[in-house]
Amino acid sequence: MSSKKRKRLLLVASLFLFMLIAAGCSTSPVDSSSTGFWDHYVIYNFSRFILWLADIFGGSYGWAIVAFTIIIRVIILPLTWWQSKSMLKQQEVAPEIQALQKKYASKDAETQQKLREETQKLYAEAGVNPVVGCLPLVVQMPVLIALYQAIYRTAALKSGTFLWMQLGKADPYFIMAILAAIFTFATSYLTMMSQPTKNAASSAMLWVMPIMIFVMAMNIASAVSIYWVVTNAFSVGQTMVIQNPFKIRREREAKEKEKRDREKALAKARKKATKKR
Repeated sequence: MSSKKRKRLLLVASLFLFMLIAAGCSTSPVDSSSTGFWDHYVIYNFSRFILWLADIFGGSYGWAIVAFTIIIRVIILPLTWWQSKSMLKQQEVAPEIQALQKKYASKDAETQQKLREETQKLYAEAGVNPVVGCLPLVVQMPVLIALYQAIYRTAALKSGTFLWMQLGKADPYFIMAILAAIFTFATSYLTMMSQPTKNAASSAMLWVMPIMIFVMAMNIASAVSIYWVVTNAFSVGQTMVIQNPFKIRREREAKEKEKRDREKALAKARKKATKKR
């Protein structure tokens, strides 16, 4: 299984794990007297920070969550920038990885070990670190769980309203769910556009992730749906700036044209040299 597929499977598994953990977490109110590292230092401080942001935005808990999401995204921006650059390098060596997979197609242990060694060697030469792709997800999952609990365990946030929604309940009109799915699709589509090669797994995940996000956002607190909408909208803008697929395509096409022109010139020179003989 390729590293990209592993990362996608990790994302899917992590989101389901988030749902399970969030559903089974404590629902007792969190305040300054709460004990334990998670409750006292994480959940309580998340709650206080969102309430503080709400004061800045005239008591709007919804805008506080929007601001909170943007702050989180800005904090992890260096990590996602590193991830994007690593992904670009990984995409460029994808044809070579596929060639290795064809070369070592046999499923016996020795051949598969050789494939792993050659793949790691190729990644090292290209400066690719496949593990980097998982780091933003690893960072964001605790944030999602903490946000979910902060909403449900802080009375003001749970009963707070934003636009047509009560933050502690699911969006009754599914608008946030639809927007979350659209922005998830947009991010995945833009990322896939920059890939030099496409496969069935990538195309399938392009549709699976938005559908899964939509289903979860239909049933989870609208505050978390808002977080998903803002973070995925941020990802769309980030992709266009850091990993602009239109620019990458133009650069790749220019390189391919340059290579073809060089090969043509070389062939022409050889033909001319042959005639002189």
